[in-house]
Amino acid sequence: MRVAINTRFLLPNKLEGFGWYTYEVVSRLIENNPECEFILFFDRPVDAKFQFKGKVKNVVLSPPARHPLLFFIWFEWSVRRALKKYNIDIFLSPDGYLSLFTKVPQINVIHDIGFEHYPKDLPWLASKYLRFFFPRFAKKSQKIITVSSATKNDIIAKYNISPKKIKVAWNGVSSMYKPFVQSEKQHFYSKHTSSLPYFLFVGSIHPRKNVQRLVDAYSLFIKETNSKFSLIIIGSNMWKGNAISIPANVSSSVRFTGHLSSEMLSKYMASAFALVYVPYFEGFGLPLVEAMACGTPIISGDKTSLPEVAGDAAIYCNPFDVHEIKNQMVILYSDKQLQKQLSLNGLERKKVFSWDQTASLVWEEVLSCYSIKK
Repeated sequence: MRVAINTRFLLPNKLEGFGWYTYEVVSRLIENNPECEFILFFDRPVDAKFQFKGKVKNVVLSPPARHPLLFFIWFEWSVRRALKKYNIDIFLSPDGYLSLFTKVPQINVIHDIGFEHYPKDLPWLASKYLRFFFPRFAKKSQKIITVSSATKNDIIAKYNISPKKIKVAWNGVSSMYKPFVQSEKQHFYSKHTSSLPYFLFVGSIHPRKNVQRLVDAYSLFIKETNSKFSLIIIGSNMWKGNAISIPANVSSSVRFTGHLSSEMLSKYMASAFALVYVPYFEGFGLPLVEAMACGTPIISGDKTSLPEVAGDAAIYCNPFDVHEIKNQMVILYSDKQLQKQLSLNGLERKKVFSWDQTASLVWEEVLSCYSIKK
C-alpha cells in the first residue's frame, strides 16, 4: 500500500496545532507500519528533523501553500498531479484540506469548523475560502477523522454528513509534560518570572482564543486580591491586527513570550499556578491535556469541546463573562484543597489521552479505505 500524507505544517521551530498533530501521528504511522510506503508532501524544503526512517519519500510541491489562492493551486494542481505520478492508494490530510478533482480515496482530519460560527474572526478571504471549500472537502472525503465528539456533532449538523463517515480520535500528550516538585518550580520562578507565581495561557493570539477577556479578568483578579501574581501568555499572533489592550493596573505583570520551544513550554506549564484556558470555540484544546500531565490546575471555558476534554480536571466559566472568569481565578487562588484536587484529577485523567491510540485509530481508517478500494 502506498499512502501519501499532506505534511505542509511540519515546519522547523514552528510546530503548532496542525504541525504537532501531523508530527505525532505521522511519525507513529511510519514506525508502526514498515511494510507500507509513505510519500510525504511538503510545500517547502524539508528540515532534517522530518527525515523519517523507513520506506519514506519526501516530495516538495510548489508553490508554498500559505494563502487561499495558493491553497487551491497546491491541492488542485500540485497535489493532484503528484497523487497520480506516485500511484497513490490513499491520501491522508491532517489539516482537513483535500483535492476535489482527484479520484484517489482521501481521508481528512477536521479539527474544528469554528470559521462557520465566527467567520469575522478570520481575514475576509481566508474565511470565504474555508466556508466555501470545507463543506465540499467533507463530502469528498471517504472518511473524516475528528479530534472531539463536539467537532463530530458540529460537522454532522452543519454539513449534513452521516455519523458513520466520521471517527473521533482524541489528541494525545507528549511525554515531556510532567509535574515539577516545588523546588523545581521555585528555581524556574527565580530564572524566568522574577520569582512570581503566574497564571498561564497557551495558544495563538486569535480572536476565538479570547485572550482579551482573559487579560481583563486577570486585571479584575489583581484589583480584588491585591496578589503578587503575573499572567504569562505563550503563543504568536495568528493574524495582523489582533492587538491586546492591557489595563494600566497590570501593564507590568502581563507578559507575552511569543512562540517557545517544546522543552521550554513544558517547563512553563509544569511551573504554572494554573492554566486559564477560556476560548469561546475550540475543536479540542491540547493545552488542557498538557496541563493535566503536569498536574497543573485548570480554569476552562465551558463551550464546545473543552468540557469533553478537561472533565473533572478543571473548573469552568462562561468565556464571554469577564467577571465569571475572574471569579474562578479568585476561587482557585483562595482554595488550596481545590488546587490539590484538580491537580490529582488531571494526573489521572491525562491517562486517557495517547498519541499511540490516536495514530492507531487513524491507521484503522486508512486500512478501511484501502479495503474498500481493493
